[in-house]
Amino acid sequence: MKNSSITAAAIVLFASMNPSSIALATGQHAPGHDHSQATIGRPGTEKQISRTVNVDMTDAMRFVASEVEVRKGETIRFIVHNSGKLRHEFVLGTEKALKEHAELMKKFPSMEHVESNMVTLAPGQTGTVIWQFTKAGKVFFACLQPGHYEAGMKGFVSVDGSKAN
Repeated sequence: MKNSSITAAAIVLFASMNPSSIALATGQHAPGHDHSQATIGRPGTEKQISRTVNVDMTDAMRFVASEVEVRKGETIRFIVHNSGKLRHEFVLGTEKALKEHAELMKKFPSMEHVESNMVTLAPGQTGTVIWQFTKAGKVFFACLQPGHYEAGMKGFVSVDGSKAN
């Protein structure tokens, strides 16, 4: 209970200083900090999956694969594995939202949240993100654990303009 009170107090203090960039531990975000916004697509379902893409997260602060190509309308199952010894995460978002979230994680490194556009994994774990890409352009992904984004742990999904079958 004591840790919850301290965390809540820190969030309230930070929110009063910078209300537009606060993220709550429940996974709910303030306006302007929503990775699942329509500009990057929407959560997909098992029935919609077009194909599977494997992504490995390493302690070299890299994603393997760091560049993925998809067609507009495609639903991708990302099977994400943490082969390192550090905690890592795979988060889809706009470049701006990912940068903002990375900064927030520096201030609140123990913040935990669950959203459909992300998976956070302990060493050796594997998780899944199912995402439908509804607009042409680039959708970025990154690890937002403190310092990982800055070390280069990021990549992108290139969504071409042709529709998936």
